[in-house]
Formats: sequence, C-alpha cells, structure tokens
Amino acid sequence: MNITDPQIILGTMDFGTRIVPAQAFAILDSFVAGGGVWLDTANCYSFWTDPSGVGGASERVIGEWLRARPGARDTVRIATKVRHNPLVPHRPESAEGLSAQAVYAGVEASLRRLGVDHVDLLWAHAEDRTVPLEETVGAFGALVRDGVALRIGAANHAAWRVERARSLAREQGVEPWTALQLRHSLVQPRPLTPLAESGHRLVTAEDVDLARSEELLVWSYTSLMWGSYVRADKPLPQTYDHPGTARVLAALDDMANELSSTRNQVVLAWLMRQGINPIVGASRVEQIEEALAARRVRVSDDHLARFAQAR
Repeated sequence: MNITDPQIILGTMDFGTRIVPAQAFAILDSFVAGGGVWLDTANCYSFWTDPSGVGGASERVIGEWLRARPGARDTVRIATKVRHNPLVPHRPESAEGLSAQAVYAGVEASLRRLGVDHVDLLWAHAEDRTVPLEETVGAFGALVRDGVALRIGAANHAAWRVERARSLAREQGVEPWTALQLRHSLVQPRPLTPLAESGHRLVTAEDVDLARSEELLVWSYTSLMWGSYVRADKPLPQTYDHPGTARVLAALDDMANELSSTRNQVVLAWLMRQGINPIVGASRVEQIEEALAARRVRVSDDHLARFAQAR
C-alpha cells in the first residue's frame, strides 16, 4: 500500500446544496490555511439534493472559490469523478455510465464547472458492467495522455476488476488506475450484512492486499460515519449493532483519553497510520480544523493491536 504521507482529504459533496457557497468558501479557506491540499468532488454531487435533479453544484462552488482566490489552484489538488450524473433530471437510473463518450463528456463538463484545464485525479465513481472494461480503460488512459487528468483511479470497484483494468491498460499501452477509493472506518458492520447504501463498497482484505502489492493510493470515504462517533442524534446504522462495535467504541474512548484527542481525531489517525487517506466532509470551519489536527495524533502499534483485538 502507498503509505507516503497520508493526508486528510476535504470532501465537498454538499457544497452548493446543503452547504451554501459562503459557508463552503470559509471551509475551503480554513482547509488550505491549515495545510490541506486535496479536494474530493464528483460530477454527480449532489443530484439527490439539488432541486435541478442533476449534479454539478459542488464543482461549480469549487470553481467559484478558485476564481475568487487568485493562486489557489497552485495550492490545491482537485479530484473529481464520472459515472453517476443523471442524464435525465431526477432519474438516477439515467446515469451517464462509463462509455468512452460518457467519460469524455463528463470530464469536459467538470472542467468547465471547475474552471480548470485539468484535474489532478479522476475517479471512475463505480463499475459500469454494461460497457466493455477495455473501452473505459482506453478512455481514462487517453485523458492522462492528453494531460486532462494527471492520475486516475477506481472508486467502489471490486479488486479483481481493478487488477483486470490495470492488465488491460498495460496491453493498450496507456496509464493504469493507480488509486482506490472505498468506504472504510474503525467500526465495521456485521459480516455478510448488506449496507443500506447500496452503492457503497467496503474495503476488503483483497483491496488492502492489492494496494500493498501494487503500491496503490487508497482513499476512504464515510471515514467518520456521518458524525456518529460524536453525535448522539446520529446513531450508527443497525448493521453496526453487534458486540464488536461496543468493544471498539470503548477502546476508542480509552485511546482518545490517552492521546488527549477527540474520538474523530483518533479514527482519522488510525486510518492514516495504515496508509489510508481519509475523506472528511465538514459543514463548519471548526470541524475541518479538528480533522486537520488529527495529523498530530500518534497512533502506535499497540493502539492498532488493541483495536484489532476489540473487534
């Protein structure tokens, strides 16, 4: 696994919908002031909240912020995704998919909204098995060749599909996917229990094995479980209701006290200690300040072992 300097990634999914532009600007300013670098968005964010029924709001807000902050593009790196933006408003089943035409059109629209000539990382947001993998791989490789995307990765993909895509890229002589984005956090759901969020894919042992073997970048989303570690009004989903969760949360409290940190900071530090880059969404400046402070929390091998035993 690529363990070089894991970072806190700013998740911007709600920018322009649940989070108004002025609020988003303040969060972005605080993130950059605190040494944050990576912004994570998607062309579909957040069609399920936006009255328009399509995505693009998050990218537009980031673009507006970049225009209002001369030089900011030189200090941040931008990651966006294609695959899920509805072609028909309010109809997610009309999602663009991952055909070459859809990928090119999606990225072109993203660049326009962001006001940039390239993105630093482009994700395939989820699998699209209606399209030959060779076609998707070729399209992503062409975008790297043309300088439109500096790096490419796969979000919510099975490990075997990622490795198959990497093999196809080698055969085509194009840039392969070198990054994975999956859901991961300290607490884990009951084994073999489907997640309520059907589009989410959890990190598996196979994903970790692949990342370590091939030195792939790994980003995690839902890292802080929608605030459930610290907010009584946001209990963990039922799929997390099992004895292991209670033991892990008790260990988390012990370690937060030992490390003079918050629960959230220990969770983020735990992820980074394993070479994972956690994505953190924030609706207030204090939340991103707290998250960035997790970089100073030192989770030891003993802490890792205690968490593993608690599970």
